[in-house]
Amino acid sequence: MAELDFESSPDAYQVKLDTFEGPLDLLLHLIRTSEVNIYDIPISIITEQYLKYIELMQELNLDVAGEFLVMAATLIHIKSRTLLPRPDPTQEDGGPEEDPREALVRRLLEHQKFKAAAELLHDRETLRSAQYMRPDSRVADAAGDEYEPELEVDLFGLLAAFRGVLERATRRPRMVIPPEQMSIEDRMRQVLGRLSETEALGFEDLFADGDGSRPFMIVTFLAILEMIRLKLIRVFQSSGIGPIRVYKRARPTDAPHPIDDPATGP
Repeated sequence: MAELDFESSPDAYQVKLDTFEGPLDLLLHLIRTSEVNIYDIPISIITEQYLKYIELMQELNLDVAGEFLVMAATLIHIKSRTLLPRPDPTQEDGGPEEDPREALVRRLLEHQKFKAAAELLHDRETLRSAQYMRPDSRVADAAGDEYEPELEVDLFGLLAAFRGVLERATRRPRMVIPPEQMSIEDRMRQVLGRLSETEALGFEDLFADGDGSRPFMIVTFLAILEMIRLKLIRVFQSSGIGPIRVYKRARPTDAPHPIDDPATGP
């Protein structure tokens, strides 16, 4: 991995979110995982969850674009409006007032339609050959009725899993040992070394072989994101709800270059 040189300090490393998803995708992710009705969004709950994601993204030094912060302000504004007393419909000027969530719901539904249309436009055969999708019917028949296809995990699915790792770590007894200073590139080498010894690893397993400190977990998570960007690994889970698994892959010729790689210069 000597050729994969890049800014290895977590403070210097930034993930560009435009290569992943935007604020509407985060909201749809929260609505889906919370199993709430998109037409009746519990705005207080979703706003609280959204702000926690923004806080975590900022701690990870992710490039939180202005549109994420604008959406945060929009959610807070909608929440404040829902807390105001509604006008009395029996009053002379008290006509029906639009639910402050309706404009947001329309945006979410429109975004959903565009995403669905974009997915349909993809070449499904190329997609199947490039990703771990449902195998052919012979494999499905051999696996039986319990077979469930693996789906590629998006950024917010990874963030949700990472939040779970952090929350469980706070419940474990603290170990008083000197923290190990590790760069992102060193952690990448370790993870790729482990993946070379097996077909796949569980996402949470990658956080269990360090000192258990928050800095180690953050470096591990950023290393995973960088390896995804460089097309060194893929991450999948069964039906979008099962454990996340990490697979090593052969790096394609069109893979992005590492940050500050001379080949990316003008």
